[in-house]
Amino acid sequence: MIEVTHLTKRYRATTAVDDLTFTAAPGTVTGFLGPNGAGKSTTIRAVVGLERPTSGSARVNGQSYADLRAPLQEVGTMLDGRNAHPGRTALGHLLGLARSHGIARARVDQVVELAGLGSVVRRRVGTFSLGMGQRLGIAAALLGDPPTLVLDEPVNGLDPDGVRWIRHLLRALAAEGRTVLLSSHLMSELAETASRVVVIGRGRLLADEDLRSLVAATARAGVVRARASDPAPLARALERGGATVTMPESDLIEVTGADAGSVGALAAQLGLTLHELSTVSGTLEEAYLGLTADAVEYRTGTETAR
Repeated sequence: MIEVTHLTKRYRATTAVDDLTFTAAPGTVTGFLGPNGAGKSTTIRAVVGLERPTSGSARVNGQSYADLRAPLQEVGTMLDGRNAHPGRTALGHLLGLARSHGIARARVDQVVELAGLGSVVRRRVGTFSLGMGQRLGIAAALLGDPPTLVLDEPVNGLDPDGVRWIRHLLRALAAEGRTVLLSSHLMSELAETASRVVVIGRGRLLADEDLRSLVAATARAGVVRARASDPAPLARALERGGATVTMPESDLIEVTGADAGSVGALAAQLGLTLHELSTVSGTLEEAYLGLTADAVEYRTGTETAR
């Protein structure tokens, strides 16, 4: 479990994280989101002992990272998949980590196989592609078979097969009861992987809730879409019944005040064939953009950080 409690981190006059509290629980993949400059990296670095909080705390399994006797066996961390020495082989890198924590060679072989590194394990890390470097970083994070994982942009540079692999892997690890904190800018991938989402902006908590609930809250409540060759008769009938109807396209109406079943039944009474009948649903991207609209750290058009 990861517990961030009233965490504040200041750098002179700049407050990077401001009284932030959230929990990443066992058995869950928790997505950690926020615009550039929101304080995500600072928070993660505080969790894994690379930043000292100005106030508050960040604990892993009830302890600060600095107090963990065998960190690699408590929390697997990947902040940068390319942090291995470029002159060492992948195998040498993993063996060095294993020896520092008394981890058996058999476990090294397991994570090499799990990460798909078998064919390149004796190559020097400096020759790796970005994607292979990411796989090595993930293998290192898994080496101690930890109950908690903290991964920052783990799918960066992975090909589609690698993206699918990490998605299934993280889900499986959470299903085993492990805690997974996953930071990524890829909304579509987080929507496929995470079951809970924490969103921050300008160092403050904006949302901490179940992903489905967060996405459902962004849907246009009760909006039904119906498409037909000529939906005008249906639109008129719905309006006579008290519904509100708009026509964004010549063959499409959007209805508020009537559910999909009622719209479909009325269309059948009128003898209309519907090519589409659906209820509008939200997306993680829409929820995220709505939450962070006032929390971005750059000016549109300039992309210049403040």
